Amino acid sequence: MSSDSLVLGIDLGTSGIKIVVINQTNELIYAADTEYEEGIAIAKDWEVCLKKIIREIPKAIKEKLIACSIDGTSGTLVACDYKGVPLGNAIPYYSNMLPKDRRFEGLDPKNIRLNKNLSSFTRALTLVEEYGNHILLRHQADWLTGWMLDKWKYGEEGNNIKLGWSIINKSWPKNFEELSWRNALPVIVHSGANLGKIALGRARVLGLPQSLSIIAGTTDSNAAFISAEASRDDGVTVLGSTIVLKRFVESPIELPGITNHLINGQWICGGASNSGGAVLKKFFNSKDLIELSRQINPELSSGIFLRPLPFKGERFPINDPNLEPILKPRPISDSLYLHALLEGMARIESEGWHRLSKVGAKLPKRIITLGGGARNPQWRRLRERLIGIPIISCKNSPAIGAALLALNAVKNPNNK
Repeated sequence: MSSDSLVLGIDLGTSGIKIVVINQTNELIYAADTEYEEGIAIAKDWEVCLKKIIREIPKAIKEKLIACSIDGTSGTLVACDYKGVPLGNAIPYYSNMLPKDRRFEGLDPKNIRLNKNLSSFTRALTLVEEYGNHILLRHQADWLTGWMLDKWKYGEEGNNIKLGWSIINKSWPKNFEELSWRNALPVIVHSGANLGKIALGRARVLGLPQSLSIIAGTTDSNAAFISAEASRDDGVTVLGSTIVLKRFVESPIELPGITNHLINGQWICGGASNSGGAVLKKFFNSKDLIELSRQINPELSSGIFLRPLPFKGERFPINDPNLEPILKPRPISDSLYLHALLEGMARIESEGWHRLSKVGAKLPKRIITLGGGARNPQWRRLRERLIGIPIISCKNSPAIGAALLALNAVKNPNNK
């Protein structure tokens, strides 16, 4: 690795793709983004957008790239044939579905990894029912990583937790051996694993070096956590379409609704609420959110109790597939209604941090916030007041985290 070597991070989000290039001192060299043309459910659109955005990277930068890593939305699942060709639409991570198989309960009796309504396993059952047993099931980041390699064998462990993979036991549930579609599941690799060089044809299409190493990525929220460069005393909240809480822990905490990930040899635990920006978009556009937020006094209470869920069912801090949203009453004042919604989300975040503290993860001394919601100063102060912990905002995107993951993999090839 020469002193001017660069790495590429790719973030597959809800609405589009972001990429960054950084150097060996974590300095940002290049960044770009593009929206999906047809939407997150169209896997071929992920490929089209990736080609478009990478082709636009200046040649002088491309020539110095030595590694690439991809993060994606956790739970977005697609069925493809053995050559990686999508058989139909992907099922996005936010789809609230009911299990269609009575064996569901027996496959994971503790219901720790397989949330009934929101698991990839439920999506897998739907896809198998539609396309049969002789398919491959791949999450968003895993599918595009496979496209770069022209090999769809692998799945990164963090992306497959919702499908049933145990990152603690390093295995699928024993009952999975009974599944008629067992061969549709990927061979699991750890985040940061070097999967080999980019396929020759892909390198030519994208104008990338044929020596480019493809590094197993992670989920979008894990990539966001990495990009925050948090200390062990910090907590990280990602305010995107959902609200995600994560922090370092000494050992995993295996309880319903709580997720555990192993990144660069360190355990991270947390949880993801269904509440978040997706709820706000049901009622306000981006311009309204900015204008109405300015009318909010974050030092005062709205006086209205709401539970801002986009649909029935919650994962964290309450693990209840039947928990109902509370979105009424809606006052005449739009700014007051937004105040109440933001307050409800701040309560969910506060309950999340306190739940983690009760099961072994200490309360953070500081919270680093990323995502679209991190740009809202009124929400930040409102959260700070309700949670009682200092909060700072971080502008880094998950693509930075993916790039840092790739950089660590080439600097420390034996890390797991």
